[in-house]
Amino acid sequence: MDRPNILVFMTDHQRGDTALPEHPARTPNLDRLGAEGVTFASAFCPTPHCCPSRATFHTGLYPSRHGVWNNVCNRQALTLGLRAGVRTWSEGLATVGYRLHYCGKWHVSALESPANRGWTEHFVSATAADHHGTSWEAYQRLAAAPAPGPRRPGQILRTGYGTYTLYGPSEASRHDHDEKAVDLGVGVIESARAGAAPWCLYVGLTGPHDPYLVPPRHVAPYRLENVPLPVSLTDNLMDKPRVYRRLRQATFDQLSAIEVRDAIRHYWAYCSYLDELFGRLLAALDRTGQADNTLVLYCADHGDYCGEHGLFAKGIPCFRGAYHIPAVVRWPAGIVEPGRRVADLVSLADWGPTFLAAADAAVPDDLTGASLLPFLSGSRPTGWRQALYTQCNGVELYYTQRAVFDSHWKYVFNGFDDDELYDLTVDPHELRNLNGDPACQAEKRRLCQLLWRFAQAQDDTATNPYITVGLAPYGPGEAFAEEATP
Repeated sequence: MDRPNILVFMTDHQRGDTALPEHPARTPNLDRLGAEGVTFASAFCPTPHCCPSRATFHTGLYPSRHGVWNNVCNRQALTLGLRAGVRTWSEGLATVGYRLHYCGKWHVSALESPANRGWTEHFVSATAADHHGTSWEAYQRLAAAPAPGPRRPGQILRTGYGTYTLYGPSEASRHDHDEKAVDLGVGVIESARAGAAPWCLYVGLTGPHDPYLVPPRHVAPYRLENVPLPVSLTDNLMDKPRVYRRLRQATFDQLSAIEVRDAIRHYWAYCSYLDELFGRLLAALDRTGQADNTLVLYCADHGDYCGEHGLFAKGIPCFRGAYHIPAVVRWPAGIVEPGRRVADLVSLADWGPTFLAAADAAVPDDLTGASLLPFLSGSRPTGWRQALYTQCNGVELYYTQRAVFDSHWKYVFNGFDDDELYDLTVDPHELRNLNGDPACQAEKRRLCQLLWRFAQAQDDTATNPYITVGLAPYGPGEAFAEEATP
């Protein structure tokens, strides 16, 4: 089999459930991709933050090893880029002759750009030149501006921060970035027809990141009365860490139930808009006769709460919506029995080794992720993981949070507040925190053992024996207990 071309389409903030054909979001091109490929229905990112998750995607490593913990484009950055010696899968593809093309969002390092990692840059955003945040001068201008009037639908009033609009119609210029990235990507595909060497094209979009400002034509098909409210919307969060409640009370509690529905339908509409852009790339593959031997991946860096537990966007609340991501892949020449859905737990770290294996390039044996090629060929890798882990040191504000979950249980270690424990078989919406339930302590200890074993394997230093910070119910020595299972 010839080495495939590789097309990566990465969105920003897209929930994994929107990639499933039964979801209300209208995404015909993504539905087609799943029907002609494989959908990984249980794919997750390592942290609900752009930069560390994107760094995981590009390296196959978790934050504790690649070194990116939060936004590299502002002055709160814990680190500015990848740790010395960390390689990306693009460098591996370059060594075996791939032509690499980058169009769109980077957000991996403020010290280097895709060109430093083997890519030809056609258009790149979220680099060292970008600053994400607000200057003191801007706050000063805000203070001199007239006081905001009554709150309008979709608005969140924040004294001293400015009014935030969660959803609404957009001006065309807002989407210039994503239109440009896709148009340049189409140009790359069309110009590659005559080339002999395989190519890899990365198209990185900024949607459906909040605020959900969407062309009205994509909102119109969604009737407000048909948008269901999330099951967890009424969760009072009283058995969760205090900061979860503080986040909601300070912001999203201002929204009425109708506004929550409207925000959700605008989010779905945003996904429809992105699907339209994605379709342009698929059409270019069809026009140029390159579809059969092009591995196409549709994925995202992380998800969005989208009304779950009364929250939107993403943050320290460790709920599924912020971590579950789309992962749909098509490769007609390399997939057996297209149209399948894989339920096994998949990580954003798995795609680097998958691309390298598909390209017959060397796959480092020390990556956090593992190749998904056996799933594409219709088999299941021996000893595939039974649990996944998260590593989060905060989203702009600093915290220490680690989690482990499998098909049954989820445990969240919150170094800043009470921990969380959920029985996912009876509580998939994570409504009842069983952390303090005496009947569940043996399960919590087992999960702590798994969490610390993963931390030890990934050189995660999110622990310290000092008396005021060693707050886990079962400490890192449990990683070596006989009861621990991988």
